[in-house]
Amino acid sequence: MAKFSFSLSLLVVALVAVSTSAFAPQPAFSRQATDLNVSVKVSVGDGEPIESALRRFKREVNKSGHMMELRHKRYFENSQEKKKRKIKEGRMRKKFERMQRRRMARQAQGKA
Repeated sequence: MAKFSFSLSLLVVALVAVSTSAFAPQPAFSRQATDLNVSVKVSVGDGEPIESALRRFKREVNKSGHMMELRHKRYFENSQEKKKRKIKEGRMRKKFERMQRRRMARQAQGKA
């Protein structure tokens, strides 16, 4: 009798577990994958260490801008936030250009 009650309780627990997962509410929205058509390729030479090939691959991915695009598309960004981000990025770009020009001018003065 004890075996029967144990197996009956085990069966009831299994049925409850299955029924609760079967009737679980589905999410209201489904996430769609971002399609960026990534085509970054790096050819690895014979005898080349995998670390250097991986470093070149990372550099190419950074140059292509796919990771930044994915980072921006991770969360919804309204037009005002997008505009602010673009202005901030422009400021940073101008700052780096100014720094680069100064560096080049100093190098030119040092060589002359």
